[in-house]
Amino acid sequence: MGVMLNLTGKVRLVTGGSRGIGAATVRTLAGAGAQVIVHYGRNAAEAQALVEELGAERALALGADLGAPGAGAALFQAATAWQGRVDVLVNNAGIAPSVTVDDPSGDWADTWARTLQVNLVAVADLCREAIVHFRVRGGGTIINVASRAAFRGDNPDAMHYAASKGGVIALTRSIARGYARDGVLAYAVAPGWVRTDMAEAYLREHAEDIARDIPLGDVVPPEEVANTVAFLASGLARHMTGATLDLNGASYVR
Repeated sequence: MGVMLNLTGKVRLVTGGSRGIGAATVRTLAGAGAQVIVHYGRNAAEAQALVEELGAERALALGADLGAPGAGAALFQAATAWQGRVDVLVNNAGIAPSVTVDDPSGDWADTWARTLQVNLVAVADLCREAIVHFRVRGGGTIINVASRAAFRGDNPDAMHYAASKGGVIALTRSIARGYARDGVLAYAVAPGWVRTDMAEAYLREHAEDIARDIPLGDVVPPEEVANTVAFLASGLARHMTGATLDLNGASYVR
């Protein structure tokens, strides 16, 4: 991918960049020449190890709890301070706690509030900062990591997750339509199950069912999501703004 895409001289902020899809994306972007801000929630050591692997001139680790109101905006401001600008925002950070209608109403309310805060409100706050920043700089790119669940729905214990990701899709489309004239591009990627630490236990437990559900026979490698993000970040498909790219092995096609 690095041979095809030259991202030299561009600054990217990747949220949830210390592991999983985020870490794969950070490595792919940096490999193509970009400078990358690696945001982490709790995994400071993993984020710092990634920065050391890539080199301090190529990467910077920044911590922020996106579950806290206002944290997204503060993170973007801190990110712009490193090189004086951010060219591409990749909203990858997300949570998927479990709750069902049969759980106590307090657990239900807390899980919905926390999931929407991290997966949608913090994403919107980061997008708001990016739009304001990009408008005065002649443009920029936002890439939001959504989910297959935004379109096909999710299991009963993950309705809040699906709803948050559906919101991300609508947000992305609205930004694309509303700010294209300002040079702001917005895309979404919608993976199905991805082989990450976050999903590992579930994937192990339900391996046969999941494989049966996916015509390609396996879940998505995080590197494929990273490659897709890098392509969208490259400026090679500006007129694709507003689109969602699906990565799910044909388990859901629309």
